Amino acid sequence: MLQSIRDRSRSWGAKIIIGAVVVTMALFGVESLVGLIGGSGDEVAKVNGQSITRQELETEVQRAIRSGQVPPEQERALRGQVLDELIGERLLTAFAEDGGLHLSDEQLDQVIVTLPEFQNQNGRFDADLFRNRLASAGFTPSSFRAALRVDLKRQQVQQGLITSDFSLESERQALAALQRQTRTFRYHTLSAGDLAEPVEVTEQDLVAYYEENADRYRRPEQVRLEYLVLDRQEMAEAVEVDEEEIRRAWETRGQDVDRRVSHIMVAFNGERDREEAASRLEGIRAELADGEDFAELALRYSDDPTTAEQGGDLGTISRGFFGDAFDEAAFALGPGQVSDIVETDSGLHLLKVTGLDQAPLEEMREELERELALAQVSDTFNRRVQTLIDESFAADDLASVAEQLELDLQQSDWVARDAGEGVLSEPGVMQEAFSEDVLVEGFNSDVIELDEDRRLVLRVAEHRDATVLPLDEVRDRVTATVERRKQREALLEVARAQVELLREGEALDIEWRRVERAARQQDNESSPSRECRSSPRGRDTSTPFGRTSTPWPNSITRLRAS
Repeated sequence: MLQSIRDRSRSWGAKIIIGAVVVTMALFGVESLVGLIGGSGDEVAKVNGQSITRQELETEVQRAIRSGQVPPEQERALRGQVLDELIGERLLTAFAEDGGLHLSDEQLDQVIVTLPEFQNQNGRFDADLFRNRLASAGFTPSSFRAALRVDLKRQQVQQGLITSDFSLESERQALAALQRQTRTFRYHTLSAGDLAEPVEVTEQDLVAYYEENADRYRRPEQVRLEYLVLDRQEMAEAVEVDEEEIRRAWETRGQDVDRRVSHIMVAFNGERDREEAASRLEGIRAELADGEDFAELALRYSDDPTTAEQGGDLGTISRGFFGDAFDEAAFALGPGQVSDIVETDSGLHLLKVTGLDQAPLEEMREELERELALAQVSDTFNRRVQTLIDESFAADDLASVAEQLELDLQQSDWVARDAGEGVLSEPGVMQEAFSEDVLVEGFNSDVIELDEDRRLVLRVAEHRDATVLPLDEVRDRVTATVERRKQREALLEVARAQVELLREGEALDIEWRRVERAARQQDNESSPSRECRSSPRGRDTSTPFGRTSTPWPNSITRLRAS
């Protein structure tokens, strides 16, 4: 069937369609093509019929990176772990729903109001703080409640399974007594040197063992692969980013980060009207222009007694704390800058930003440089991906594709279906290598999306079926195994003879090693000395569902990480 498609792809109609796809890719990127085809490429896993999309996976990966939990350079390794967690969460959710677990709105409210993240300095729930913390974590109140409800249902399942076991008092006492038991003993280890003569392995021994255990020497079906990897990260490493671009990117990030703000407030509609308040602030602005200190002017003139003694310091604020006008002014300022007059319900203000909740430029330089470089090569990367798709589909080899795209044609050693290493171990790669089109028909594979930055295409260079390896190829392995078995049997005979002598009361001229008060739950590792004492290891309280202490729900963890 694929050959028929290849033949027809050379027609004028096919070329027009391919031309349209190339234009779409160039203008709107790879995502436009995926959406055009129907979005099936956006599914990375399916749990009980429900899809986990690539967008969901990438969202969770990026949240972990932005929260500082995972360095950006570990992003690729993180994806598999995050996907496993998402699958586990879906399974727990389905189990909770099948079990009819329920949380009322009142129970949910009780959890929310007791979270310290939403409480003011007096330990009481603060609605404004609630909304601001949610916004900084990317939640709305309704989406947070929905996420928390699902998380707590999962937690109910976990806690229920963990605490569902019980034991009788007599059983607990018996178990405790057994666990407290200790033994003091001595032992001697036999080695090959304790044998009167080395064991001999004959050809007959080898043949007999090999024929009895032939399946142990079965080689699985294997292939040798040729493959190309197109990597946006590698492309970005060749890009030089201008220093001014890095600074602008840092400043752009700073526009929305939390910031420490001081203010001088002049109230009106009391002792003075608005014009008098504005005139007073203009005078303060003039003093600032003459070099007066903002903090001293706040202490002298501000009508906000709470902050005046602290030089007008309002602390670190997020968007939404003081209203739109205040936000517009405060988040337009850089460190050390003073705003024009800002009006709020409480009066007129001059604002000064005294610090940003943002790492210094030098600390963020590498991250920003990498992001800018990736952005610069994105269009080129998308075009090269499309070229890789087109050329690998039409070509009868990968060498010509590698030459056209200036990529290294890489080759693997012999590899089995479940034994890929490096990039070949990524999800879907070996499955594609052993697909009928690639393995049997000999075509190049489809272009595999490893992640948002890498694409891979492969073909089978050589293939060999599963087989039992002949004795001559595995002779060394068989010899070593047979020798160990015969040596062990011989040492067992020596040990039985020594035990019999000891039971008859004879003293043996051997080196004993002694262990003092060994507990049931400790590993005893002998040392070169005659006496050794091992330290007991702590009990493992883990269960099939994790440790007995229940972690915070994901929604709360994400809130705290933000």
